[in-house]
Amino acid sequence: MRFLRRPLAFALSMLILLGFLFSQASAAETEKRLTILFTHDTHDHFLPMPAERGGEYGGYTRLAALLKAERAAAQTPVVTLDAGDFSMGSLFQTIYTTDAPELRALGAMGYDVTTLGNHEFDYRARGLADMLRAAADSGDICPAIVQANYKPPESDAGTWQAWERYGISDYTVVERGGLRVAVFGVLGVDADECAPMSGMEFEPIAEAAKRVVAEIQAEADADFVICLSHSGTDEKGKGEDYALAKAVPGIDVIISGHTHSTTQTPIQTGGAQIVSCGEYAQNLGALTIRRGGEGEAVTVEDYRLIPVDETVPDDPAMAALAGTFQKRVEETYLADYGLGFEEVLARTPFDFTPIRQFGQTQGEDALGNLIADAYIHAVKAAEGADYVPVDFAVVAAGVVRGSFAAGEITVSDAFQVSSLGSGGDGTPGYPLISVYITGRELRDAFEVDASVTPLMSAAQLYGAGMTWTFNPHRMLFDKVTDCAQVLEDGRTVPLEDDRLYRVVTGLYSGQMLGAVNDKSFGLLTITPKDEQGVPVTDFEARILHNADGTEVKEWYALASYLQSMGMVDARYAAPEGRKVVNASWNPIALLKNPGGTTIFALLLALAAVLIVILALRRLLGRRPRSGGYRNYRGRRR
Repeated sequence: MRFLRRPLAFALSMLILLGFLFSQASAAETEKRLTILFTHDTHDHFLPMPAERGGEYGGYTRLAALLKAERAAAQTPVVTLDAGDFSMGSLFQTIYTTDAPELRALGAMGYDVTTLGNHEFDYRARGLADMLRAAADSGDICPAIVQANYKPPESDAGTWQAWERYGISDYTVVERGGLRVAVFGVLGVDADECAPMSGMEFEPIAEAAKRVVAEIQAEADADFVICLSHSGTDEKGKGEDYALAKAVPGIDVIISGHTHSTTQTPIQTGGAQIVSCGEYAQNLGALTIRRGGEGEAVTVEDYRLIPVDETVPDDPAMAALAGTFQKRVEETYLADYGLGFEEVLARTPFDFTPIRQFGQTQGEDALGNLIADAYIHAVKAAEGADYVPVDFAVVAAGVVRGSFAAGEITVSDAFQVSSLGSGGDGTPGYPLISVYITGRELRDAFEVDASVTPLMSAAQLYGAGMTWTFNPHRMLFDKVTDCAQVLEDGRTVPLEDDRLYRVVTGLYSGQMLGAVNDKSFGLLTITPKDEQGVPVTDFEARILHNADGTEVKEWYALASYLQSMGMVDARYAAPEGRKVVNASWNPIALLKNPGGTTIFALLLALAAVLIVILALRRLLGRRPRSGGYRNYRGRRR
């Protein structure tokens, strides 16, 4: 029998080996891998931008080359996705409604799907509809658009016709390398609030996502489910997309846009991986995921944030397309201003705060001062001999979208700083408006700057014509300790509570002034008014116009002010004391001239102390009296 042992052993070994190889092959067949290349909040950045520490970042011209290289090197099927706000951020947006350069550029770069962010509605529902028609009419390949919870009302037949013509849907399925990838899109609460003139109807994102995911699971036979969410998140466990991931099972990946966040590693929340790659095409996100078997959660195999910088060469085809669009901008928009795309307006011998840092530190900033001063300069030029003095010109950090590095400042650079929106005339760029508020309301505006900014950096204010001081350690909505009006000769005078002061700001910022009441829980009130003190309900009626009837645009106010200087004044190299942060823990500084919230907190503290004292007295009063000592006969003495 010994001669049979070796053949039997060999046969058994072969069976074991074949079984192992079969199991490995079966596992390989069930395992599914996918690479997702993604961006969000690219904001029309066709061309590279100067970086704060030298070099450059962003630009579709370079992003296109990087996308081609990543697809060529991938070992898995690849989809390319964008989470919205692909428009509004450069001069290219001025042909948004007529040429749809953004969607056509995404299509040329090979994007499969995108969604709509709040800035796609900057030209309102009509502007978006025109852009969709222009994209369809171009005949170019464009990405699919998915949007599940932010749609036109039934009564808006024109917008619905454009949506249907382009083919916007709740979700789409991309088939790639044998995989079926379902992609849907949502827009969040904050993004909706940032689009006050969108005209859309909002469905809560969790409700919409549950509905769509259920439909995908029932009908799409998808291997992966990806959500393009223009809602937002951060790396501290906060944001609407965290709540979305927890509330809606069945989502594998959330590409999170809107808050311009950058996640250094994927954030697993619920069953989803949440990722963000930063704004302005500064990075290309690359996420490779794996699912081992049916019903298993996806795992991250690889995650990279690939810089789009000067080391990446321009893609010739995208550079040519950008050049074509640039020429269209000059012919159809800048010609009315007598300006060229790359025309030099001024030079600056110093850097201003880089846009990715602007508004992040509470306090005065020279770029904000420059913009506010430009508003006053533009109003003086527009009104001429009829100029009514501007008491306060103000810009919010959230509407500033670019900055200036040392060197030449071009028309394109100036537009990029104030690039958002459109006016009542339908042309690109928010116009300036003029309203009136009381001295008491000005104090509340300064309090918004002091108290709300740590919670929402976009609310930080920069101004001309006023000065205010605050202590960030004081109670919420009671941080401002001093404020005054600054006259043109430099003298300061106290504010008068009931006097009406003329305030000039951008149309969007003016519309948001009324939101102060809700954001401060009614503790602060600002009601924009006209010259007679009547509350303003139609902000477009307050738009400022030049002598020829054209709107005074925010961006052109800045451009013309820079052009008037030629060389940027040295005063803008540093803060001037317009806004002073006086951080102090000194008890006198914390309690001096207390406002309502501080008084309320003190009363609560006093009440708490009294309650503790009373409780202690009652406790001591209930303690049983100690008896005397007993003598040897047991009697008390």
